[in-house]
Amino acid sequence: MKRARALLGLGLILLVVLLVRQGWAAWLELARLAGLGLVLVVLFHGVPLLIDTAALRVLSKRGHGSMRDALVARWAGESANSLLPAGQIGGPLLMARELARRGTPPGEALAWVTVALTLQTLALLAFMLFGLAAVAARVGVEPGAARSAILVSGGVLAFLILVFYGAQRRGLFSRALRLVGRWLNPDDHARWMGHAEAVEQELADTYKRGGAVAASFALSLLGWIAGTGEVYLTLRLLGHPVGWDAALLIESLGQTIRSAAFAVPAALGVQDGGYLLLTSLVGLPASTGLALALTKRARELILGAPGLWYLHLAERRAGTASRADSIAP
Repeated sequence: MKRARALLGLGLILLVVLLVRQGWAAWLELARLAGLGLVLVVLFHGVPLLIDTAALRVLSKRGHGSMRDALVARWAGESANSLLPAGQIGGPLLMARELARRGTPPGEALAWVTVALTLQTLALLAFMLFGLAAVAARVGVEPGAARSAILVSGGVLAFLILVFYGAQRRGLFSRALRLVGRWLNPDDHARWMGHAEAVEQELADTYKRGGAVAASFALSLLGWIAGTGEVYLTLRLLGHPVGWDAALLIESLGQTIRSAAFAVPAALGVQDGGYLLLTSLVGLPASTGLALALTKRARELILGAPGLWYLHLAERRAGTASRADSIAP
């Protein structure tokens, strides 16, 4: 927790430095989005959100969970990812918890979210490669050098994904519980080990459903590509229209930077500086890159704050119901 607070503090300092260096220019550009423009950006985000929801829903077994349930869970998880200090870890867990609260067996919910997260990260790798190819083409990198950079970057990320996948197939949850078993009493440890083994069995069953896995990966990649439209729309509303290739470059590498900065809460400062640098690659002023980053922050707050409030109310209702059950005759 202390490390998270320290990283959050560093991220805030970096963001403040960026805002000070750009003066009022970024705020003046952002003012162009006030009102209808920002509403349009927020509404457009519903497109990738729905696609990502479908990528999660397609992994579920027939009869378990509706599209509406998956959408609420995805929205809640994304809200935590965007705004909570430990969102990158807590978001998927809250997503699984919300699915379980809505009737999906807890083991299945956690397994589906884990598989969806793995496939989404794999799709981000493919999306990142598109961005690197766009950078190489734009800055005139020699084909051989560009190919080497793409292969090295893609190889490193692919290796990390394979390690995560291998850990899932080799008892990730059981091994983690064995590590913390010394701090649990024997009864709790035995109960949680049973849950972990059930999740791992569900993981194995889900990965065996090749059609669902392939569909989830394709939808995840489509969701990343659809997010390019948010950059395209935002820059047009800011008065700096760019082509689709430039928007793809900014979004793909911007999302890669955010994912790489997972240890920093909400990638604060890191993501914003990344968009500032990426927009300069397509010939836009730094103030526009910062205005784009601030627009994304505003959209995250507008959609995420109600999501966190919903989670708070849901947890409170669940706690009230649990206390009522415990005192019932």
